[in-house]
Amino acid sequence: MNTNTVRLAPTVFASMLLTFLSTAAADETCMSPYMAKIVGQEDFVYVWTLGVEGLGDEQDKLVTVDVRPESDTYGEVVASLSVGGRNEAHHSGLTDDRRYLWASGLDTSKIMIFDVHTDPSKPSLARTIGDFVQKSGGVVGPHTNYALPGRMLLTGLSNSADHGGRTALVEYTNDGDYIATHWMPTDDNLNGAEKSGSFADGYGYDVRALPRRNVMITSSFTGWNNYMMNLGAVMADAEAMKRFGNTVVVWNLHTRKPRKILDVPGAPLEIRCAWGSRSNYCFTTTALTSKIWLIYEDDSGDWQAKAVADIGDASKIPLPVDISITADDQQLWVNTWNDGLTRLFDISNPHAPVQVMEQKIGAQINMVSQSWDGERVYYTSSLLANWDKVEAPDGEDLQYFKAYNWNDGELEHQFTIDFVAAKLGTPHQMRFGAYSLYGK
Repeated sequence: MNTNTVRLAPTVFASMLLTFLSTAAADETCMSPYMAKIVGQEDFVYVWTLGVEGLGDEQDKLVTVDVRPESDTYGEVVASLSVGGRNEAHHSGLTDDRRYLWASGLDTSKIMIFDVHTDPSKPSLARTIGDFVQKSGGVVGPHTNYALPGRMLLTGLSNSADHGGRTALVEYTNDGDYIATHWMPTDDNLNGAEKSGSFADGYGYDVRALPRRNVMITSSFTGWNNYMMNLGAVMADAEAMKRFGNTVVVWNLHTRKPRKILDVPGAPLEIRCAWGSRSNYCFTTTALTSKIWLIYEDDSGDWQAKAVADIGDASKIPLPVDISITADDQQLWVNTWNDGLTRLFDISNPHAPVQVMEQKIGAQINMVSQSWDGERVYYTSSLLANWDKVEAPDGEDLQYFKAYNWNDGELEHQFTIDFVAAKLGTPHQMRFGAYSLYGK
């Protein structure tokens, strides 16, 4: 296979990264720094897909797309593994050794663990965790599945007491055995954290780590009551609109204790951290206010947050969703779900991002994934089952997986898979696979 991998211990990784960054840019930069990387041509893209009533077998499934340009099945679905029922399939994440892919459901709180190493072209279901809520002490809606050494850290979105936004981080072994629950700080229990602004809502969404700074950063969204409601109903309900997160929390990575709660109003979603050895900052975007926020360590070593750029016209509710930072810390892809646009920002000055391009991808858009070498970009469309659009204007794709080459500042379309026409469901998050990761 024309694929190469690099496996670096965390201490070596940090010291070597600056040399490597001059030629690298990738979705891989959105992964844990503890993970093995695919630095050449990825072989497969695994798409965690929502089942749709009346479409195909109606079940959530892991769909495998062949993205090897030299393959006879390039651009085709080569495997589809249904998991039984509809769980609100949402996010997924690979273990640090990339042997297993954890994929979770926001509604049922089930976690499916797929074996992607035995046969990368045809993943198998190795284990299903069905007692996440009970073992975690009431956490609902596992979202981000994030690799730590020998462990998986999961963010929750909700809780079983009131199905609101109060939630926690939950740790498991790579084998799927429960370890611990770490509740988000609130006004009632700051757990040692400094409340620096107006909010301590206890909400959760995404998580990223900066090991060399002993820092972990989480963002916040909304609870089960909102994300399982129709989007129009949520937007029309004044009380529901008050139940969105307004915080980013800075944690001690080693102790898992919250250090500081930062005000980031407007539902901060994905977190993407810079990779340079002196780049002590991360980005997030706010879904409701359509802004890019910088989460950064100041000259005194204290962490701060500030809005640094607008994303389109907030009055038109573009609704920023997924973002992806390049490995040289120079650019940031930003997708806005409602208008179907992908935007690229120059973040060479992280305190003043500048939009440099935008392109319509479909009637709606959600996730973006870049190859490590920066030559390929992939997109999917689905956000949440009850929030997705049900029809598209003529000529605009609605539910899709799309592959592009990124060449001299232009997205060159390679192929599209219509997931509705293929009766697969609605495609959400993507993860990459490669034979060479496992010596194949």
